[in-house]
Amino acid sequence: MADSKREVERKYEATPETRLPDLTRAAGVSTVVHRGLTELDAVYYDTEDLRLAAASLTLRRRTGGDDAGWHLKVPVAAGVRDEIRAPLSDALPPELAGLLRSRVRDTPVVPVVRILSARDVHHLLDEDGALLAELSVDEVLAELLTEEGHGATSAWTELEVELADDGDPAVLDAVERRLRKAGVRPASSASKLARALDETAPGKRPPPGKPSSPRTAGDHVLAYVRAQVEALVELDPAVRRDLPDSVHRMRVATRRLRSAFRTYRAVLDRTVTDPLREELKWLAGELGVDRDQEVLDERLRSRVAGLPGELVLGPVGARLKLTFVARRTGARRRVAAVLDGDRYLALLDSLDALLAEPPLRPAAGRAPQDVLPRAVLKDFGRLATRVGHALEQPPGQERDVAMHEARKAAKRARYAADAAKPALGRPAKKFAGRMKSVQSVLGDHQDSVVAREALRSLAVQAHAAGESAFTWGLMYGEEEAAAAARERELPEAWARASRPRLRAALKG
Repeated sequence: MADSKREVERKYEATPETRLPDLTRAAGVSTVVHRGLTELDAVYYDTEDLRLAAASLTLRRRTGGDDAGWHLKVPVAAGVRDEIRAPLSDALPPELAGLLRSRVRDTPVVPVVRILSARDVHHLLDEDGALLAELSVDEVLAELLTEEGHGATSAWTELEVELADDGDPAVLDAVERRLRKAGVRPASSASKLARALDETAPGKRPPPGKPSSPRTAGDHVLAYVRAQVEALVELDPAVRRDLPDSVHRMRVATRRLRSAFRTYRAVLDRTVTDPLREELKWLAGELGVDRDQEVLDERLRSRVAGLPGELVLGPVGARLKLTFVARRTGARRRVAAVLDGDRYLALLDSLDALLAEPPLRPAAGRAPQDVLPRAVLKDFGRLATRVGHALEQPPGQERDVAMHEARKAAKRARYAADAAKPALGRPAKKFAGRMKSVQSVLGDHQDSVVAREALRSLAVQAHAAGESAFTWGLMYGEEEAAAAARERELPEAWARASRPRLRAALKG
């Protein structure tokens, strides 16, 4: 079974002659304890075209030390990675293979580099003897592994300082000041693997080129599409690990892609994008099962927490927990099955194919100022029609449905403006902000509609079990009041969002 550890570390250049300064003079460090020498032997795996390295992911099988096993390192921020560990075995553990699937697809991972390290370890302790950080001086020998066997080698010395679990990053700053004063400088490579590949296979690892600045309407739309596709691939492991907000963010990426394909039909040929839109709709729906349960659970728990204790009659909290834990567990299993399925991988392959050979239409070659505003304002017109229809409906189910349709149109208009922001600047940013305000009002209204349906079902279950349904009815009434408040807010929010000057600024 894999477990995860947050790794916060800094790397420094060193030589065999490097001498450590007195680190007890670093703020917070009271004692430095030498823990001795450890021999580590790690084989790093990747696809032949180094897809993992290109995404700053590292996969290794390591022996030696106290954490022998398989390690997958996922970047979180500069100097911060999540290390996901699985027990030592001959073959790649399935739980780690799943986390790599969106990157490697059906391409096998193979050994690419072997790194031997002689690690001299020191523990930095506070005045109570608690571990603040671990400092190691590593003598490294890296060897490129080829189909023929052994390849080029490289050797170097480096110094690492890794923060203790739940440690204060200020410790790293204090240690770095002492190291710099002693002439030790930060490493130029982010990881041993990156340096090994740079020095043993420079032709295989070209330096990442800076993408050219978008110029045409097609350039801007494709840049936006590429960013959403990359978000899908990046978020896949986070969804599998059930990290907070990951399902929501992945679902948003699918929606943004669908919206872009529909909004910018003048740029991308719909005979190619329409089938992709259908597949993205399917994926968003599968992801939505988990996300919708999460939102509803949080909303109802918040309602219960806001009630005075004397108004919570019966096992309300226990029933909520029982209901949503079971539903969310089932939803997570369903999402995991979807991400392991061939249909999902075929969608990712199709998106890659679209980016490799974009189905551009004639308008794609025109200036963005000539194409993008027209597409955004077309979506705005669609939203205006739906908001007007919603405001004409009497309170009740018909208005609820009309407001939900308006919400979807507001989201599409917002996403359209988001895609246009790099080209159109502040007007598009302001326009997107106003669309988001309308979307928020309509979204909270829809959340209340869904919450009322759930509360009615929970009240029926409670009554059938001989429990009081009073609290469920009370919360139902609160949700009715919340929905009515959103309905009263909509005309004002729409008036702000539909000002002619805002649309005129977007046109330029």
